[in-house]
Amino acid sequence: MAQKVFNKDDHEVLVNTPQELIDATVEKVQKFLDKNFPEHLSFGNGSFTIARGSTQVMIIVRPFTNKETSVECISQVVTGAKISSELMNFLLRKNAELHFGAFGLYFDNTITYSHAIAGTHLDENELLNTLNTVAVIADHYDDKIVEIAGGKRATDLLDDISMF
Repeated sequence: MAQKVFNKDDHEVLVNTPQELIDATVEKVQKFLDKNFPEHLSFGNGSFTIARGSTQVMIIVRPFTNKETSVECISQVVTGAKISSELMNFLLRKNAELHFGAFGLYFDNTITYSHAIAGTHLDENELLNTLNTVAVIADHYDDKIVEIAGGKRATDLLDDISMF
């Protein structure tokens, strides 16, 4: 049984999620992807990817609490952009306008868009809406970001790889 841990505000915080919850969430995600995105890739470790438009969306099942998992949908929107105050201002304003998810930066300055949902009671509609939202927003804004700051969209990187 997982140990309960609480922060200074007496809220339960990240603890060891039981493996059976993680496995059950992975199975649900796999089932929904098999049905709706038969071309998806599974990496066998609770992570998957789908291609949509000019982007790809990673789906990652993660531990969260001792009673809940998280399903994170992440798109690498643009790689190699010039990170400037103009770009950061644009991304932060978009974060304030968008209903779900947020733009972010990886350690290598890759611009991402992601949204996470609870996984233990995940239903198909919720996962599909999350995947579609992340894909549509990433696909829409990748061109705008490249105009502002340069860089390459996910599809541009795949084109580069396929040339070899």
